[in-house]
Amino acid sequence: MSVRAEFDAWAADGRDRGMERRHWHTAKHALARMPVEAGETVLDLGCGSGYAGRALREATDAARVYGLDGAPEMVRNARSYTDDPAVGYVLGDFDSLPFVDDSVDHAFSMEAFYYAPDPHSTLCELRRVLRPGGTFYCAVNYFEENVHTHGWQENISIEMTRWDYGEYREAFREAGFHVAEQDTIPDRETEIPPESEFPTDEWERRTDMIERYREYGTLLTVGVVP
Repeated sequence: MSVRAEFDAWAADGRDRGMERRHWHTAKHALARMPVEAGETVLDLGCGSGYAGRALREATDAARVYGLDGAPEMVRNARSYTDDPAVGYVLGDFDSLPFVDDSVDHAFSMEAFYYAPDPHSTLCELRRVLRPGGTFYCAVNYFEENVHTHGWQENISIEMTRWDYGEYREAFREAGFHVAEQDTIPDRETEIPPESEFPTDEWERRTDMIERYREYGTLLTVGVVP
């Protein structure tokens, strides 16, 4: 199944809102770090329901926020969730971004980058559209060190890229970014039941759940255009 077909199905089932609820626990902390200033343009790559773009407009003086997604139904849903004329949602491919060179000040991606068919090409495209001094905040839960997410590939037909910390840094640098920051953001809001309630439907051991959410959390890699 293609990325488009997979996520059109998710959007039709209302799972875009479910993604928003799950990701917001750590996405909001990544968004809060972005140095968005008045009048700037921001791109949300793999926007899903569009929640990140809406949040950035509410919290900053960004002049324009674009959300890009490869699934038409996701884009349609995202458009229906806002009437802010400064927030726009577009259908597009990660390896051919519909923006001219040096036209975006900052880019953000939450739980979407690893779906890119060619992540190296996606980074080069981001490097192309970002202005000098622009930033790319890339947040993922699916990464090599987080062993508790390795099974995700079994539940989805789209091939995903699972890099480790070092591979992210290397790929960013190869695409022409300086790596300004890399760390993990713990999820402190997902409720972890007491030991007496384990095993659950999803977890055999409470220590594994704690490790997944409180220790590994979300990997954030920040690239800056020289």
